[in-house]
Amino acid sequence: MDVDTMVGTELRRLRRRRPEVAGSVLAGTDGLLISSDLPATDATHLAALAAASFGLGHRVADTVRQGGFRESVVRTDAGAVVTYPAGRNALLTLVTTPETDLESLHDDARAVASRAGSALDRGTGRVGATPLPQAHATLAVRTPMASLPRRAPHHTWRRPPI
Repeated sequence: MDVDTMVGTELRRLRRRRPEVAGSVLAGTDGLLISSDLPATDATHLAALAAASFGLGHRVADTVRQGGFRESVVRTDAGAVVTYPAGRNALLTLVTTPETDLESLHDDARAVASRAGSALDRGTGRVGATPLPQAHATLAVRTPMASLPRRAPHHTWRRPPI
C-alpha cells in the first residue's frame, strides 16, 4: 500500500470510529497540505494555521522545558480544533463538534497521527514538509547601522524653472 492510500485509509477509519470528528487535515510542519477531507480552501488555510500553532506550541514547550509538544487545542463555540504531531515533519489537525470528549479523542488521534507520521517518514520524498528548526536556533540577527557601508549621497532630480 502506498503512503497516500495508507494515510487516507487512516483518516477515513478515524472518521468512522469518531463521528464527532467533522473534518481532518494532514499537513507538513511547513504548512503545506498533504491530505484532507475538508473543502480545499479551508484545508489549505487550516494547514497553514496548524503549522503556525505547532511552531508556537513547540517553542513554548521548549522554552519552559516541560517536554515535547503533544497537541494544540483551540476550543470554539461550535467545537474544537486539535493539532497533533504526526512523525518528524507532519501534523494531524481535527475539527470536532461541541459534544466531543477530547480526553478520549486524544488517545485515538495520537495513534492515528503516529501511524500516519510513520508512513510519511518511511515514504519516499519529503511530502512537502521541511524539518523543524533547532529549538535554540537564532531567530534573527540585527546589524547595527554604524557597521553598514555608507552609500554615496544620491542626487534628487529637480525640475528646471519655467
